[in-house]
Amino acid sequence: MKILMVCLGNICRSPLAEGIMQHLSDEQGLGWQVDSAGTGNWHVGEGPDRRSVRAARNHGIDISGQICRLFRKSDFDEFDHIFVMDKYNLSDILNMARNDEHAQKVKLLLGDKIVPDPYHDDTQFEPVFELIEGGCKDIIRELTA
Repeated sequence: MKILMVCLGNICRSPLAEGIMQHLSDEQGLGWQVDSAGTGNWHVGEGPDRRSVRAARNHGIDISGQICRLFRKSDFDEFDHIFVMDKYNLSDILNMARNDEHAQKVKLLLGDKIVPDPYHDDTQFEPVFELIEGGCKDIIRELTA
């Protein structure tokens, strides 16, 4: 199984989602491959935001080695599932889908809820971690049922 996590800049939410999902997959021996990308190109080549790195580290997950990249249309062919953090990401990615098969791979990480962007509020990284972790656990339950 190959899963892609997508947010706006690929420095806060999607790196956390990648790290959390990979960690949970590894813990359960699922053998999944997880990656992340952004819809905007401001941070391409950079590592995750230090606050996301810290939030992940507080839970025993190391995301410091991740490198920000931009979402590519070829990701539709490479990944089985594409989970986005909010409705803007959802719209941006769906607009790039070339067909219904690609569009059906794209879903909000939290079902019908969004993962708020913590970038402008240092106090929101821990709550966002917890939201993402809950969403990842739900996805694992759904995909392994």
